[in-house]
Amino acid sequence: MGQAAFHAPHGGSVFLGIRKNRAGATEIVYDDGVARRLIWRVTEAIADEGRLSDALSRAVRQTRVLPALYSELKKRAIAVEAVIR
Repeated sequence: MGQAAFHAPHGGSVFLGIRKNRAGATEIVYDDGVARRLIWRVTEAIADEGRLSDALSRAVRQTRVLPALYSELKKRAIAVEAVIR
């Protein structure tokens, strides 16, 4: 899987996505559609990107997406680090 995108179903403009950067590392992108765009790099190789995709799809369905995202990543022991641009 190279890319995946998830949009909030409750009418908001929240977006979560998975992408590969130029170096081939997996990144998670969050955009609230107004002011914030955050990017995290997954710090370990993920053999099954389905776990990551499932975490993002569950998080984006919640009212508070960011806390839900952190919770879903923690449940699956997926480590991330913030990317500063």
